[in-house]
Amino acid sequence: MFPMATTPRPVPGLTRVDHVGVTVPDLDQAHEFFTGVLGCRYMYTLGPFQHDDDWMSEHMGVADDTVMRRLHFYRLGEQAIFEVFEYEAADQQTVPPRNSDVGGHHVALYVDDLDAAVACLRAHGLTVMGEPTASRGPSEGQRWVYFLSPWGMQFELVSYPGGKTFDKPGYVAARHPGAPRDV
Repeated sequence: MFPMATTPRPVPGLTRVDHVGVTVPDLDQAHEFFTGVLGCRYMYTLGPFQHDDDWMSEHMGVADDTVMRRLHFYRLGEQAIFEVFEYEAADQQTVPPRNSDVGGHHVALYVDDLDAAVACLRAHGLTVMGEPTASRGPSEGQRWVYFLSPWGMQFELVSYPGGKTFDKPGYVAARHPGAPRDV
């Protein structure tokens, strides 16, 4: 562990998540999911985009011959913006990572009525992974369930209309196991 004097500070001015970028196999299918299922508002499209030099590998971390065919921007409520890409790349992997894989992920979305939201997902023919689960401990008061997009990306619905334990007055946060002890 580094001495405190040399430990870098957190990123200055960082205040919130701006957007979530998602790569999909079919942008038209994704458009139907984001607008028709999640209720996002379509904003605009960019692309295609391609460079003849090393710009794509330097700035995007993809092969230089990759083509970003199109990307759509969507707004969900007034808080989250999805940037949805469709790429063409010779070395593209087409199987989404599992949560347990390095780089695995999910996007959690808040709903007021979890049971009604799950019924809606099922009516759209989407895979809901099990029945809603009630959290315990600091997240008590929350219910959640995972579901899959049409291309297999994991999403989560969460609901805690009465709040979670950690948001209630009097809750004392636990000390992180790696934090130095008070002297």
